[in-house]
Amino acid sequence: MESPLFSRHPNGMHYFALACDFDQTLADMGSVAASTLGALERLLASGRKLILVTGRELDDLRQIFPQLSLFERVVAENGALLFRPQTGEMKLLAEPTPQLFIDTLHQRGVSPLSIGSVIVASEQPEDTKILAAIRDLGLELQVIYNKRAVMVLPSGVNKSTGVLAALSEMCISHHNAVAIGDAENDHALLSACECGIAVSNAIQTLRERADLTTSAPNGKGVKEVIDRLLLDDLQGVRNRLRRQPILLGTAADGTKVSIDSCDDSFVIAGPSSSGKSTAMIGLLERLTQADFQVCLIDPEGDYSHLEDIVTLGSSQRPPNITEISQILHNPKSSLIVNLVGLPLADRPLFFAALLPKLQELRAKTGRPHWIILDEAHHLLPRERGQAGTLIPQNLTGVILITVHVEAVHEAALKSMTGIIAVGADPEETIRQFSRAVGVPPPVYSPLPDRPGEVFVWLIDGLRGPMAVRVQPASSEVRRHRRKYAEGKLGPDRSFFFRGPAGKLNLRAHNLNMFIQIADGVDDETWLHHLRRGDYSQWMREAIKDEALATEVHEIEKNGHESGKDSPQKTRAAVIEAINRRYTGSE
Repeated sequence: MESPLFSRHPNGMHYFALACDFDQTLADMGSVAASTLGALERLLASGRKLILVTGRELDDLRQIFPQLSLFERVVAENGALLFRPQTGEMKLLAEPTPQLFIDTLHQRGVSPLSIGSVIVASEQPEDTKILAAIRDLGLELQVIYNKRAVMVLPSGVNKSTGVLAALSEMCISHHNAVAIGDAENDHALLSACECGIAVSNAIQTLRERADLTTSAPNGKGVKEVIDRLLLDDLQGVRNRLRRQPILLGTAADGTKVSIDSCDDSFVIAGPSSSGKSTAMIGLLERLTQADFQVCLIDPEGDYSHLEDIVTLGSSQRPPNITEISQILHNPKSSLIVNLVGLPLADRPLFFAALLPKLQELRAKTGRPHWIILDEAHHLLPRERGQAGTLIPQNLTGVILITVHVEAVHEAALKSMTGIIAVGADPEETIRQFSRAVGVPPPVYSPLPDRPGEVFVWLIDGLRGPMAVRVQPASSEVRRHRRKYAEGKLGPDRSFFFRGPAGKLNLRAHNLNMFIQIADGVDDETWLHHLRRGDYSQWMREAIKDEALATEVHEIEKNGHESGKDSPQKTRAAVIEAINRRYTGSE
């Protein structure tokens, strides 16, 4: 089961591009109504862009639709050709179809047969001959259907690859785009954009997978979508988009708990070294994997070690706002802004200068989707600070990380949707937040303290704080595995096989060494530590792996209680548990 944490709230413009299919979507029998053209012009006047995505060849499209200049980009030939109407430039997105294949189709009497720059098109039932030719020639070509039309393209080329290429050139994220279509080849188009819409005359399977089906057909349906975009940016539709949520972790009943929106904001709060960074790094990894653009302001350089994300700034060189803007111009680039090279007193001033630039970029593009502030009590202090005067009334798509909730600027806290309380005394962290935002606290008694869990509370939620076991980042898991499987722990964190009389002093400074010693140590020594629960205690406290410790504790407990604590069986079980997590293939 999935349980979304945060619901969506209005916040200006989110969708900046509309990608339309042509035949039987924008056009009816090849003709676009004047009222539909008027709707397209109104959409352009709002600052949004248009992309036309069609299976037609470009020359054919030009003849029947002279208004191509309304569109920022035209994706023709079902994703194989990209056209820029303002400059007249064309770009092939795939290799042309082999001439041998075209000659073979002519020889076998395929008719009708249309040859584009890349695409080869015909109609059913000629697909039987076409498929036979592909098979006989051993070509890597695909057949795509559009009602009765049959299109042949290189493998992997479709409307999705085409519209994503167009959006990339326009520096618009697919999370800020809407697609609308009617036929089989529009499944790929709708899946490429955050919001996928089917016109009412669309085939049933497309209507079933779409986020919305219009009440009107063809161009009238497109006009209906444009009217809703201009009215409320499809707010009602955005509340129920069928998109993969961003996993936070797992509740006690096994429910997957997720963040479902970049239109909300929340606080991650707790004492120092309580796990705030661990929770944030996991979220950050999954946000960037889902192609959300993130800008993380890192005053103390705590995140600069992360892989696969650009970092600007170091202890020797502070970041530059111009460079930040240049990197964020590309929707595929997320960014960590490391402020450690600035004097401590200058860091809030730098953020105060950066925040208007981020707001300006959001107003123009909807990005960055998430702005994350570490040490938020320092960057947005409650008592003073220029940035506080620049905070918008509805601060959305923001995560504030802090050890001092009550020290964060009141205007920022009042825009928060909820809090993730980390570490010891989560009920006090939640009470501080509730006092700061002026709402009654949801908890008056201590919450259970279980390692690895955080507590999530939503201000508008119907229930109190929910315990969630955070899903760690895969990169952090790999780093953890390398550190504890192969690294060298200090004597204070190593495991020592000493035996019942303390005659031994065999040090295991990592899990690999633990396995080697465990495999060769005498049975009496092995059982001595097993019955004392030493193995699970070490794995919990030194290795910091609660799941492994729990499993090993069960081995210790079951073996001892049943009287079947065979050194061979328990030794093999403990070693197998370690191998499965740390030394097996990833």
